[in-house]
Amino acid sequence: MIKKLTVKKLAVPFILILIFLDQVTKWWIINYIMQPIKILPITPFFNIVLTWNSGISFGIFSNQGSFSVIILSTLATLIVFFLAVWLMKAENKKLIIGLICIIGGAIGNIIDRVYHGAVIDFLDFHIKNYHWPAFNVADSCIFIGATLIILDSLFPDKK
Repeated sequence: MIKKLTVKKLAVPFILILIFLDQVTKWWIINYIMQPIKILPITPFFNIVLTWNSGISFGIFSNQGSFSVIILSTLATLIVFFLAVWLMKAENKKLIIGLICIIGGAIGNIIDRVYHGAVIDFLDFHIKNYHWPAFNVADSCIFIGATLIILDSLFPDKK
Protein backbone atom coordinates (compact mmCIF):
# COMPACT_ATOMS: atom_id res chain seq x y z
CA MET A 1 0.00 0.00 0.00
CA ILE A 2 1.30 3.47 -0.91
CA LYS A 3 1.59 5.83 2.02
CA LYS A 4 0.12 9.29 1.64
CA LEU A 5 2.94 11.84 1.46
CA THR A 6 2.52 14.69 3.89
CA VAL A 7 4.03 18.15 3.76
CA LYS A 8 6.25 17.27 6.71
CA LYS A 9 7.65 14.20 4.94
CA LEU A 10 8.54 16.44 1.99
CA ALA A 11 10.21 19.07 4.19
CA VAL A 12 13.81 18.28 3.21
CA PRO A 13 13.13 18.27 -0.57
CA PHE A 14 11.15 21.54 -0.23
CA ILE A 15 13.97 23.13 1.80
CA LEU A 16 16.52 22.00 -0.79
CA ILE A 17 14.38 23.47 -3.61
CA LEU A 18 14.18 26.83 -1.82
CA ILE A 19 17.95 26.86 -1.24
CA PHE A 20 18.53 25.95 -4.89
CA LEU A 21 16.21 28.72 -6.16
CA ASP A 22 17.89 31.27 -3.90
CA GLN A 23 21.43 30.29 -4.89
CA VAL A 24 20.66 30.02 -8.62
CA THR A 25 19.09 33.48 -8.72
CA LYS A 26 22.08 34.99 -6.90
CA TRP A 27 24.53 33.19 -9.20
CA TRP A 28 22.59 34.42 -12.26
CA ILE A 29 22.53 38.01 -10.98
CA ILE A 30 26.26 38.06 -10.20
CA ASN A 31 27.48 36.25 -13.32
CA TYR A 32 25.11 37.46 -16.02
CA ILE A 33 22.87 40.36 -15.06
CA MET A 34 25.36 42.50 -13.15
CA GLN A 35 28.23 42.28 -15.63
CA PRO A 36 28.99 45.19 -15.46
CA ILE A 37 27.39 46.27 -12.19
CA LYS A 38 24.49 48.62 -12.82
CA ILE A 39 20.98 49.54 -11.78
CA LEU A 40 18.58 47.72 -14.08
CA PRO A 41 15.09 49.32 -14.08
CA ILE A 42 12.36 46.71 -14.65
CA THR A 43 9.23 48.73 -13.83
CA PRO A 44 8.65 52.26 -12.48
CA PHE A 45 8.74 50.77 -8.95
CA PHE A 46 11.21 47.86 -9.26
CA ASN A 47 14.91 47.61 -10.11
CA ILE A 48 17.48 44.84 -10.15
CA VAL A 49 20.59 45.99 -8.26
CA LEU A 50 23.55 44.30 -6.62
CA THR A 51 24.19 44.93 -2.95
CA TRP A 52 26.23 43.04 -0.38
CA ASN A 53 24.71 42.94 3.10
CA SER A 54 27.35 42.07 5.68
CA GLY A 55 24.91 42.69 8.54
CA ILE A 56 21.45 41.38 9.31
CA SER A 57 18.04 42.71 8.29
CA PHE A 58 18.18 46.16 6.73
CA GLY A 59 21.98 46.20 7.03
CA ILE A 60 22.04 46.34 10.84
CA PHE A 61 25.53 45.43 12.17
CA SER A 62 27.15 45.95 8.75
CA ASN A 63 30.85 46.73 8.56
CA GLN A 64 31.74 44.83 11.73
CA GLY A 65 34.51 42.88 10.01
CA SER A 66 35.07 39.17 9.41
CA PHE A 67 34.30 38.41 13.06
CA SER A 68 30.64 39.30 12.42
CA VAL A 69 30.53 36.73 9.59
CA ILE A 70 31.43 34.00 12.09
CA ILE A 71 29.03 35.25 14.75
CA LEU A 72 26.10 35.83 12.38
CA SER A 73 26.63 32.50 10.58
CA THR A 74 26.85 30.62 13.87
CA LEU A 75 23.77 32.37 15.25
CA ALA A 76 21.79 31.67 12.07
CA THR A 77 22.87 28.01 12.14
CA LEU A 78 21.69 27.67 15.75
CA ILE A 79 18.36 29.24 14.80
CA VAL A 80 18.01 26.81 11.88
CA PHE A 81 18.69 23.92 14.25
CA PHE A 82 16.01 25.20 16.68
CA LEU A 83 13.53 25.62 13.80
CA ALA A 84 14.31 22.10 12.53
CA VAL A 85 13.51 20.65 15.97
CA TRP A 86 10.29 22.68 16.00
CA LEU A 87 9.49 21.40 12.49
CA MET A 88 9.89 17.78 13.61
CA LYS A 89 7.32 18.35 16.36
CA ALA A 90 4.90 20.48 14.30
CA GLU A 91 1.55 19.00 13.28
CA ASN A 92 -0.17 21.93 11.59
CA LYS A 93 0.31 22.38 7.81
CA LYS A 94 0.53 26.19 7.94
CA LEU A 95 3.18 26.03 10.67
CA ILE A 96 5.13 23.32 8.84
CA ILE A 97 5.18 25.29 5.58
CA GLY A 98 6.21 28.43 7.46
CA LEU A 99 9.11 26.64 9.14
CA ILE A 100 10.19 25.08 5.83
CA CYS A 101 10.29 28.55 4.23
CA ILE A 102 12.30 30.09 7.06
CA ILE A 103 14.78 27.21 7.21
CA GLY A 104 15.33 27.23 3.43
CA GLY A 105 15.77 31.01 3.36
CA ALA A 106 18.08 31.08 6.37
CA ILE A 107 20.32 28.37 4.92
CA GLY A 108 20.46 30.26 1.60
CA ASN A 109 21.70 33.37 3.39
CA ILE A 110 24.13 31.35 5.56
CA ILE A 111 25.69 29.97 2.37
CA ASP A 112 26.22 33.53 1.09
CA ARG A 113 27.70 34.71 4.36
CA VAL A 114 30.14 31.78 4.54
CA TYR A 115 31.07 31.80 0.84
CA HIS A 116 31.05 35.57 0.11
CA GLY A 117 31.34 37.15 3.56
CA ALA A 118 28.01 38.92 2.97
CA VAL A 119 24.49 38.20 1.75
CA ILE A 120 23.74 39.01 -1.89
CA ASP A 121 20.65 41.21 -2.30
CA PHE A 122 19.26 42.32 -5.64
CA LEU A 123 15.51 42.99 -5.53
CA ASP A 124 14.89 46.74 -5.15
CA PHE A 125 11.32 48.01 -4.76
CA HIS A 126 10.77 51.75 -4.51
CA ILE A 127 8.31 54.61 -4.74
CA LYS A 128 10.06 57.55 -6.42
CA ASN A 129 13.23 58.05 -4.33
CA TYR A 130 12.04 56.02 -1.31
CA HIS A 131 13.58 52.55 -1.52
CA TRP A 132 12.76 49.48 0.55
CA PRO A 133 16.07 47.79 1.47
CA ALA A 134 17.16 45.41 -1.29
CA PHE A 135 16.45 41.75 -0.62
CA ASN A 136 16.65 38.31 -2.25
CA VAL A 137 14.72 35.05 -2.68
CA ALA A 138 15.90 33.75 0.71
CA ASP A 139 14.65 36.90 2.43
CA SER A 140 11.30 36.46 0.68
CA CYS A 141 11.09 32.88 1.94
CA ILE A 142 11.86 34.02 5.49
CA PHE A 143 9.19 36.74 5.28
CA ILE A 144 6.56 34.33 3.90
CA GLY A 145 7.45 31.74 6.54
CA ALA A 146 7.25 34.24 9.39
CA THR A 147 3.90 35.50 8.06
CA LEU A 148 2.52 31.94 7.97
CA ILE A 149 3.68 31.26 11.53
CA ILE A 150 2.09 34.50 12.77
CA LEU A 151 -1.15 33.71 10.93
CA ASP A 152 -1.11 30.21 12.39
CA SER A 153 -0.74 31.58 15.91
CA LEU A 154 -3.49 34.18 15.38
CA PHE A 155 -5.87 31.90 13.47
CA PRO A 156 -5.12 28.27 14.38
CA ASP A 157 -6.72 25.49 12.38
CA LYS A 158 -9.73 23.99 14.10
CA LYS A 159 -9.54 20.26 14.62
